[in-house]
Amino acid sequence: MTHPTKTLLPLAAVLTLAACSAPGPRMAAGSDLKAGCESLAGTKIAAERIVWPGLTSGDARVDTATWHPGNPLAVAERGPTPAATITPAAPAHCRVVGRIAPVDPKAEPIQFQVNLPAQWNGRSVQFGGGGFNGVLITGLALVPGQRYDSPAPLAKGFVTVGTDSGHQTKPGQPPMAFALNDEMLVNFAHAAYPKVRNVSVELMKAAYGKAPSHLYFVGSSEGGREGLVMAQRYPEAFNGIFSRVPVINWTGLQFAGARNGIALMDGGWLNPAQVQLVHDATLAACDAADGLADRIVSDPAGCLRTFDPAKLRCTPGQAADRCLTDAQIQAVKTLRSPFRFPYPLANGVTEYPGWGIGGEATPAMGPTGGWQAWWTGRAAPTLPPKPENGIAWTYGSGALQYFYARDPAMDPRRITPESVAARVREVSALMDATNPDLRAFQQRGGKLILLEYMSDYAQSAYAGVQYREAVARRLGPRQPLEFMRLYTAPGVDHVGTGAPAQVDMLDLLANWVETGRSPLDLEVVEQEAKPPFKVLRSRPLCEWPRWPKYVGGNADEASSFACYF
Repeated sequence: MTHPTKTLLPLAAVLTLAACSAPGPRMAAGSDLKAGCESLAGTKIAAERIVWPGLTSGDARVDTATWHPGNPLAVAERGPTPAATITPAAPAHCRVVGRIAPVDPKAEPIQFQVNLPAQWNGRSVQFGGGGFNGVLITGLALVPGQRYDSPAPLAKGFVTVGTDSGHQTKPGQPPMAFALNDEMLVNFAHAAYPKVRNVSVELMKAAYGKAPSHLYFVGSSEGGREGLVMAQRYPEAFNGIFSRVPVINWTGLQFAGARNGIALMDGGWLNPAQVQLVHDATLAACDAADGLADRIVSDPAGCLRTFDPAKLRCTPGQAADRCLTDAQIQAVKTLRSPFRFPYPLANGVTEYPGWGIGGEATPAMGPTGGWQAWWTGRAAPTLPPKPENGIAWTYGSGALQYFYARDPAMDPRRITPESVAARVREVSALMDATNPDLRAFQQRGGKLILLEYMSDYAQSAYAGVQYREAVARRLGPRQPLEFMRLYTAPGVDHVGTGAPAQVDMLDLLANWVETGRSPLDLEVVEQEAKPPFKVLRSRPLCEWPRWPKYVGGNADEASSFACYF
């Protein structure tokens, strides 16, 4: 079915209509939204309503607008992560899907989805992407790290928003191939998200007769980077941002990830038994340092200072799976060492920090699970990468080829910061979310929550620590406390497995933005990913640099721990 193109009313006309017909501050659209939902199809939003200073854009057009009566909670048996097995309950809503036209005819459009609930709470939340994006984020999921037994944002009355960031991954094509097109790269780097934000606001005005009172952004990994980019580049776009395990120093991560993969070549690769060996040795050395042997390294920074993988060096006659060779020991040390650049990247950054410790043998489940998923894989790195290689090698080597060398045929082992220096500086200025000057975001009342998982091997949790320290240096040591929090969860992998990690951050963020009540130490839980979502254990979620120490009582309850320096 095709629809004629319609242009949204000018803002003044929309507000005039809203003054005559809109209810109070928390509108209940109900049957009116249902009746008008499909009429949004074909709607056009002019480019001047989409762009921000310094950006260009084509017009936006709504391709489909469909009324959905809602759906109950559903849980699949398997998924790439525990959270991905859960399809949360959704209320009745109008599902709007469309695209923003590119300026370059060779570039792809920016696809978007906006979900307009029948019962609106006057707010919206935009979801970030993951990896290299390339798929449309629907906005129908739980917030990253959210408790399984709490409603998704749409069910709480938020308008929810997602985008593919301006490209679709093609079968048989590397996920980073889009970066050869300049406009698609800029959209991925930062431009797509504020454009889609503006489109969503125009659609809310059309549907409800008014703009949202508060706009929020939530994202994890690449989506966490996107959230920080919004605070840094577009400080007026969102009132509150939750950034989980963000890829902050993007350029540093790609070079360090490729370096870590190269370290596994020529005898450096660790097989699963050796990964388990390192995991067990780490626990033996550090697990009980918090007063409780619970297979969680609660003080990973302290453990990094004291645990030496050289203690596992092979001796004559020792079984290969029960020790490490010199090449393997060096590979572990490489992973935990910073990658230093010979010149400053954007915002004066000169290094990417080494990775943490603990959770090395977290069981692999799809794209998660300690070293095997992210670093070592099931086989030593190859060229070209194979599915059994670690994700960091696949991503890092591909990024070096497509983003920096812009030559998919080049051997990534030959791509160094020196050999592509000009391009590194250019991409770093586009991609890296390392600008510590958040004064504009702070001055307009913005609030920012960062959450790092200390056994994350997709990216280094210490990049978040370094960023928090950089903000304190730029604004003064006390200023970040007025609008910024950095929490760290020990023993947790990139997507939230291995230890307690679940907490309803969107509620905390909205409460902070709208009432001024700032979060302090929080509580995270570990739940079964199936109804009734039994809580297995809980822990305090401490602000960095504090960590949870056992003080006595039930080892599965957060009240038995306190946050210590």
